[in-house]
Amino acid sequence: MATTTPPLPAADFCTVISESRRILKAHSRHFLALSVLFLLPLSFSVAAYPTLHRLLLKSSSSNAYHTQTLLRRSPLLNPPAQHHHQQSSVDVRSVLVGVGHTSFLTLLSIFAACSITYSVVQGFYGRPVKLLSAIKSIGTSFFPLLATLICTQAITSLIVIVSGILGFLILKGSELVIGNEISYSSPYFLGLVASIAVVLALVLVYLQVQWVLANVIVVAESGYGFSPLRRSAYLVKGMRGVTLSLTLFFGALLGLFVWTSTLSTSESVIDGNEWKRWHFVAQIVATSSSLTLLMQFSLAATVVLYMYCKALHGELAMEIAEEFAREYVSLPFDDEKVPHVVSVAYA
Repeated sequence: MATTTPPLPAADFCTVISESRRILKAHSRHFLALSVLFLLPLSFSVAAYPTLHRLLLKSSSSNAYHTQTLLRRSPLLNPPAQHHHQQSSVDVRSVLVGVGHTSFLTLLSIFAACSITYSVVQGFYGRPVKLLSAIKSIGTSFFPLLATLICTQAITSLIVIVSGILGFLILKGSELVIGNEISYSSPYFLGLVASIAVVLALVLVYLQVQWVLANVIVVAESGYGFSPLRRSAYLVKGMRGVTLSLTLFFGALLGLFVWTSTLSTSESVIDGNEWKRWHFVAQIVATSSSLTLLMQFSLAATVVLYMYCKALHGELAMEIAEEFAREYVSLPFDDEKVPHVVSVAYA
């Protein structure tokens, strides 16, 4: 009969960050290659999209203006009907570009999550970390990750819709009670919107904390759909504080970089010569590089958090024992200091 030592003590925020840094450093060239393949194009798309979108809108507006001018000079055509058709086509074009951009980001995000998560798991267990194997893992985990993402977005969208309906019902009920229509600029309406927004944000953050390990579970345990969400909610028990810290830390940094990039590009003059200005190019390069490093670090930290959550629930020791098939096993992710030791005794 096999007995194991008590679970490892719960890790804190600094421990997870430190161990993630060690794993990335131990296979720096491997993770650099994966980041260049998937994360860098994703980061560049996020950083450059506001400028490209404004260029598209400006080009569309210019085309619409020239078309309308030509139609005014033609007595054979109906300008209002043609102008309405042109305006509709511009709107459709913007929507299609937005949908295409979102689809592109989703594909790259899934590719990066599959390959980097697989590589960190392999490195954690001391297995060989190979670029070809990491890329092949995309074919295995892509559709399970996509199915899990769809389930997550469906639940999130349902919560947002219910919140909107609830706010609408409260507003109409209040109007019936007081007998007057409430102005959108009134303190009551603004307070109601702010309250619903705060509650909705807290609910979404809670769900993010509960589901933070779902992608890792899909890759490491071959689950998909709602199962990884339930599994993640179970594993984070006892580690919610660390999970919340990591979520807020990486979320705040990523949001700050995206917001700063969007704000800077929105204030710049769009004339088609942006890519010839060194400060604009330097800003895009700096933002893309920073986002790439942050996303890489975030993916690695999530895998390390998953391992510590499993250790807290007593699941990691036996897995490492089976992996190495010996009596005393040291976790392979800490090469610079005294490693953690998990012992397994057989009676």
